[in-house]
Amino acid sequence: MHVHSHGANERTSQVLRVSLIVTAGYIGLLVVAGLRSHSLALLSEAGHNLSDFVALLLSLVAVYFHSRPPSATHTYGYHRAGVLAALLNAAALVGISFLIFYGAVRRIQHPQPVHAGMMMWVAAAGVIMNGAIAFMLYRTHRDVNIRSALLHEIGDTISTAAVIIGGWAILATGQLWIDAALSFGIGALILWSSFGIMRETLNILLEGTPRGMKLARVAAVIQEIDGVNDVHDLHVWSIGSETNALSCHISIADIPPSASERILREVKARLHTDFQIDHTTIQFEHAVCEVAHCCVIPVSDSESNNAVANLTRRK
Repeated sequence: MHVHSHGANERTSQVLRVSLIVTAGYIGLLVVAGLRSHSLALLSEAGHNLSDFVALLLSLVAVYFHSRPPSATHTYGYHRAGVLAALLNAAALVGISFLIFYGAVRRIQHPQPVHAGMMMWVAAAGVIMNGAIAFMLYRTHRDVNIRSALLHEIGDTISTAAVIIGGWAILATGQLWIDAALSFGIGALILWSSFGIMRETLNILLEGTPRGMKLARVAAVIQEIDGVNDVHDLHVWSIGSETNALSCHISIADIPPSASERILREVKARLHTDFQIDHTTIQFEHAVCEVAHCCVIPVSDSESNNAVANLTRRK
């Protein structure tokens, strides 16, 4: 498992490094082309891609920390490094989106002629570049950190495709407000994408129940196991975006440790199979098995005789 994870981290790091170099070059192209063509949409795309550059850089740093082993001071390791990177990334996107809105309002108030042909060519290059990066990220190991970077690239691909359509519309109609309208659309797309990432990362940092997991379902699965009488004080949270943990109290009969060990193994196996929960802290609490309450725990004959003898002595 460790070797596989290390290999996945290496592939992800390589993809992120290549993406950083390509994105930096495209940002320079967007700034030059945006200034020369007087296109606010291209300059907005430059801002969007700058946020992507920061997102990719944060993701690369987070992958490095995520691969570091636990220590005496960080006993869970650095699983939340990627979560923090995604949260910072999303917060930066919110700020950039409002800057784009401000620029679009100014452009509507003070229209400027736009070289639509240059807009279209530069945006076409962006579609190819962002699409290629999104495809490479899609093929890597995806936690919330990488998903946030992937979401950025998908958003960029869509927004640059919209710039191509807008450039064609400006050429066909001569309406300069289309450039500002595209900027509003790009800003809205950035804002929408950032909220989803912020909601997921904050849920992890606040140790909420993992996305898509229901405590009632977890409790029901545990109670299906023979020997489990009750489950309470149940907590499920995320150590990282793909590492979930669980703690609970399980009521069982007053049985030998060998029998309770079997129950523990089955509980852990079901949690792994049904919910991908591998980090568990389970506390057993003993209760006298009462046949009247339909409490039937499968034990061997010798264990059953010992339990009867213990109950007889107590009486």
